[in-house]
Amino acid sequence: MTLHLTKHHGLGNDFLVALESTNPGLRADPARSRALCDRHTGVGADGVLHGMAGSAGADVEMVLHNSDGSAAEISGNGIRCLAQAWLRASGMTDGAGLVGEVVVIDTPAGRRTLEVRSVTGPDEMVLSVDMGQVRPGPELPAGWAIPGLRVATRSVGNPHLVALSSGAEVDLRQVGADWENLVPGGINVHVMKVTGNDRIELSHWERGAGLTLACGSGATVAAAVAHDWGLVGTDVRVDLPGGSGQVHLGATAVLIGPTVSVAEVSVS
Repeated sequence: MTLHLTKHHGLGNDFLVALESTNPGLRADPARSRALCDRHTGVGADGVLHGMAGSAGADVEMVLHNSDGSAAEISGNGIRCLAQAWLRASGMTDGAGLVGEVVVIDTPAGRRTLEVRSVTGPDEMVLSVDMGQVRPGPELPAGWAIPGLRVATRSVGNPHLVALSSGAEVDLRQVGADWENLVPGGINVHVMKVTGNDRIELSHWERGAGLTLACGSGATVAAAVAHDWGLVGTDVRVDLPGGSGQVHLGATAVLIGPTVSVAEVSVS
């Protein structure tokens, strides 16, 4: 069966999107996702988003596989890509008319609501996503510590480790895989620097994907950790290798960032 996909990215964090509405009988297949994500023998992406028919008030249900085929609960960049794909497939392509449009998406981490904030071109828009409450994350192994680093774990439905660098350089290419496996099931890893008033910089190692140019859920939890530590206020600019986003911290955390539609792909 031919699979019809669209490709999108949020700050360089790229995803293939398959919608059930354009792929009747769609199944979320981990092995096929892994093959599609391969950047040498497949299409290439950090993950595959399956947009299944929504129910009980949701426009769409998200099923996400990382590039290694493993399942993920939520993705702050990925869910914006899915919302863009759903809007376009639903025929909502008028730039000015899209502003304020709301998309409700169910995920394994719970229901998330997105809003189109602006449309900056025929293939690019800025969306906000209510990421929910930032909660405590899993416990790290007793006695685990790295000199020169302050660490915390948090969750927005998926687990994250945030490490604040105080002069110690951390090469995630060297330690990312080991730190990912500090807890059962793995954890996303982020190294943070405070670079100005209400501004932080992050690098990422994601479960099931490795080094990525951006991580939306990681940006959200890192902003919350920095706020908890008294380093930033409630509106935080987060600079990532692929660009910059914004996090607003209130009763819930709201992530704001761009999403770009890259291509349409059909795979036999």
